[in-house]
Amino acid sequence: MLETKMKAPDFTLLDKDGHPVSLSDFLGKRVVLYFYPKDNTPGCTRQACAFAASYEQFKNQDIVVIGISKDSVASHQKFADKYDLPFILLSDPELCAIQAYDVWKEKKLYGKVSMGVVRTTYIIDAQGMIEKVMPKVKPDTNAAEILTWLAENK
Repeated sequence: MLETKMKAPDFTLLDKDGHPVSLSDFLGKRVVLYFYPKDNTPGCTRQACAFAASYEQFKNQDIVVIGISKDSVASHQKFADKYDLPFILLSDPELCAIQAYDVWKEKKLYGKVSMGVVRTTYIIDAQGMIEKVMPKVKPDTNAAEILTWLAENK
């Protein structure tokens, strides 16, 4: 797992419209980078909708919100359209950023073991350094917890 005060690994991935987006594009701004398992699943949908509901508060603080999963560009497009998601969704089918941020882990569900994305959020400062690591976040409270932490750590 990456830790606070470490340089956030840069990446370039395609957004829901097929445009390349790099983390380094946002130097000078704080970034909330959240990794989630899969578009259109109950937990991931609740998490995305919570970020969408709080989006104005992030925007008012000049904070960029980026969600990353291994879903395709087309899947992200449908997901964003269906739930009116105003923030950036990036597609990482080759697991480049997912592995760089150490969120591809062994998971157990009903006794079955498989590899998958562990829901994790990173807050990255304007210089590209990791300010906060939030492992195994809860989809319903992640956005609110970030806003609380940001208010306490301006």
